Amino acid sequence: MDKIYLDHNATTPVAPEVLHIVTSVLRDQVGNPSSVHSMGRSARVLIDEAREQVASLIGASPSEIVFTSGGTEANNLALLGVALGMGKSGGHIVTSQVEHPSVLNPCKQLESLGFVVDRLKVDKLGRIDLQALENCLTEATLLVSLQHANSETGVLQDIVKIGEIARKKKVLFHTDAIQSVGKIPVRVQDLPVDMLSISAHKLNGAKGVGALFLKKGSPDLFSPVCGGNQEKKRRGGTENVAGIAGFSKACELAQKHIVSQKSSGLSSLRDHFYQLVSNLISGMEIFGDLENRLPNTLDLGFEGVEGDTLLISLDMAGVAVSTGSACSSGSGLPSPVLTAMGIPFDKINSSIRFSFGWSNTTAEIEKAAKILAQTVSLNRTGTAMEGSKKINETPLKFNRYKIY
Repeated sequence: MDKIYLDHNATTPVAPEVLHIVTSVLRDQVGNPSSVHSMGRSARVLIDEAREQVASLIGASPSEIVFTSGGTEANNLALLGVALGMGKSGGHIVTSQVEHPSVLNPCKQLESLGFVVDRLKVDKLGRIDLQALENCLTEATLLVSLQHANSETGVLQDIVKIGEIARKKKVLFHTDAIQSVGKIPVRVQDLPVDMLSISAHKLNGAKGVGALFLKKGSPDLFSPVCGGNQEKKRRGGTENVAGIAGFSKACELAQKHIVSQKSSGLSSLRDHFYQLVSNLISGMEIFGDLENRLPNTLDLGFEGVEGDTLLISLDMAGVAVSTGSACSSGSGLPSPVLTAMGIPFDKINSSIRFSFGWSNTTAEIEKAAKILAQTVSLNRTGTAMEGSKKINETPLKFNRYKIY
């Protein structure tokens, strides 16, 4: 059975070009990049070149890139690094209720150490109230950490306005851009951000490597990973040379996709899939802001169907999807994101996330839509409407993503 992978927000397939680089480095590059001999220097060159490529993707200076073991560590470095490096017990952090666990859980740790954390609410479309943010900031506020794009709904926050509010109050601003970098243009020179997190495996790189953009002139961070003097003493430990080299190639490929406007191809696949399933399936609902969202993401609810049951059935039929953030799956709790948006439990329980990638084809999308319609019909219970849906309403139109 040919598998159809529609879970690119969880992780992406490693691009063949990236796989070639990673395996070549693992095989041929023996040296530790901290060693002064020729083999060590050769490994160091790969890291330096990768730093330039990652910086190029987001419009940063190479010196502003700190390599990490992934997006989770990048978020932890930003939050713990600022709080423990600048603050003291009683310092104030602002985040939101819809952040990834790699932001929310460090915030819980900081609360246990005496820091004060405010988690902003969102509206029914998943948008942060900018006035509430401004009202929340105080002289004790050390950091605002708010995501660029939500992993479940794809909703984009207005990080330009958020950054302007933080800057006006002279507060550092970190954004988790792990879901947006590589899918849409993100250029830090045009954004009022001090820190920005990236992950390789969200843009067709290998798992186990990421980066934190740290704007030149930002305060020194406390390093949660203590060891040697790697990454200018900002992150100890021998660098993952093969993963970093692969990250470089993944960023190069992502930049080419964006320049060639393949992001519009992602949104075309998303919109085509939505129109197909909306014509085939009754009792379906979409969650989140329709205008300001990633070009590849749909979070849909299906009346009368449990999301977990639908996920398993789709998997058995060869379609891989998710019921929410992969990092929160298996918790047995309803989606914190949809809960924060005020979505009723029965609708949350019926939700499925579809996230598309560069490797998906129109033929796959059309096949997946038919499988989904059949699977929903087979699994529907109670008084929910069944069968096909007539094309009797104006098709839903998505605006092309806005660049924030």
